[in-house]
Amino acid sequence: MLKRFLQDADHIFIACGATDFRKGAQGLSALISLKYQLDPYEESCVFIFCNRRKTAVKVLRYDRNGFILASKKLLDQMKFQWPKTPEEAKEISFQQVEWLLAGLEMEQVKAHHAVEVSRNNSCF
Repeated sequence: MLKRFLQDADHIFIACGATDFRKGAQGLSALISLKYQLDPYEESCVFIFCNRRKTAVKVLRYDRNGFILASKKLLDQMKFQWPKTPEEAKEISFQQVEWLLAGLEMEQVKAHHAVEVSRNNSCF
């Protein structure tokens, strides 16, 4: 479900470290603006936050006349592999979001990477 919410976003940012989950849409948008110096009203941006126990995420997106706030809570003692650097918002790809939501680390060093092939850099 969250995938559809994220797919057409041009920029996906995660708030590294833990976020106080008592905050609603207004509190999270203030955090985006004041702490991370980003614009929460940019429709093409999505912001993702994780709680201290790494068992839940909140996703915030502005939609023309208001904020949409979605959340996901894991069951059965599962945890997200969330980056611990507390003072940054990091831009990530849709593929990295899928890895995080699947319980994997955001940086998959063994994953296949995109290769750009053109007439100029190929031997054919």
